[in-house]
Amino acid sequence: MSIFCLGVNHKTAPVEIRERLAFAESSIPSHLEEIRGLVEVNEAVVLSTCNRVEIYGASEEPGKALEGLVEYLVNHFEVTRGEVEFYRKEAEEAAHHLFEVASGLDSMVLGETEIFGQIKKAYATAQTSGATSRRMNKLFQQSFSIGKLVRSSTRIQQGSTSVGSAAVDLAEKIFGKLDGCRVMIIGAGEMSRITAQSLRSRGASSIIVSNRSFDKAEELAEELDGKAVRFDDWGSYLDQVDIVISSTGAPHAVVKKEAVARSLDDRRGHPLFLIDIAVPRDIEDEVNELDNVYLYNIDQLTRIANDGVARRERQIEVCRTVIHRFLDEKGIEALAEIPSRHRSDDNATAGETSSGEPIPNS
Repeated sequence: MSIFCLGVNHKTAPVEIRERLAFAESSIPSHLEEIRGLVEVNEAVVLSTCNRVEIYGASEEPGKALEGLVEYLVNHFEVTRGEVEFYRKEAEEAAHHLFEVASGLDSMVLGETEIFGQIKKAYATAQTSGATSRRMNKLFQQSFSIGKLVRSSTRIQQGSTSVGSAAVDLAEKIFGKLDGCRVMIIGAGEMSRITAQSLRSRGASSIIVSNRSFDKAEELAEELDGKAVRFDDWGSYLDQVDIVISSTGAPHAVVKKEAVARSLDDRRGHPLFLIDIAVPRDIEDEVNELDNVYLYNIDQLTRIANDGVARRERQIEVCRTVIHRFLDEKGIEALAEIPSRHRSDDNATAGETSSGEPIPNS
């Protein structure tokens, strides 16, 4: 009996293919029953997210099981064999793939944590449906241990990886905890919405939305549980907020130094953080000359995000070393009944990865 994985992800298939292969959450138990009804499949777990569709399983004949699953997916979803190429992994390769997925190493946003919860939910659904037994149970329990170990013993989660997360991290440096911070959005664009949602997730509240189209301001305010104000009135709220996100699409500066300066007396030295994600820029650069005012534009935030991505990428090999060490200690043989292969990256100097980074203690 050996384990296997069949799937597609954001690296191997465009969104129009992934969405056609996606399993509706409510239908997964019935699909699991059908998958286990295939002669070659003894156990199965379906992992279906916006960025991947994967089926993990155990079989006496994994090669035949993989071929049967391809046929099953082609017959049940609106795809043909010529439209999509599934990756097929068996034994140790399948286990390593799941462990990297659980650790956030195979995600669109390197190191993100959402996938860990999605894997736990997929496994729980399969277990409740009676679709797992010894091998899937042990495989997924080990994936949870490895996912936690990688995140706790490496720096894979450190550093902002998007403009929105960079803005949130900067806000926390300025204000400390964001609990109770007040936010104003000038311009109801998508980037403003995403950044505001990121701020809310860290505790920010009392969101004010102002937009030239008042209907759009009301729509976004309702989504964010905030309030809408007329575009001509946003200046009168500058003394009442901590963070301003501006992205109007105007051909000239909307937020002028004079307007910000007028609000400072009533602010009584309380910091004001201005996030300009518009091109052309919405906020006059001279605003930075004012005391207790912090302005960052799209280029500055992008550079911070790019630096964060680079730092996380440098951690990939460290994370893989943690995974290999875990498997060396726990043993993959008992999981998949296969011999462990010699790993070329184990030739690094003791105590280091081949890039020279220290190996975290497990």
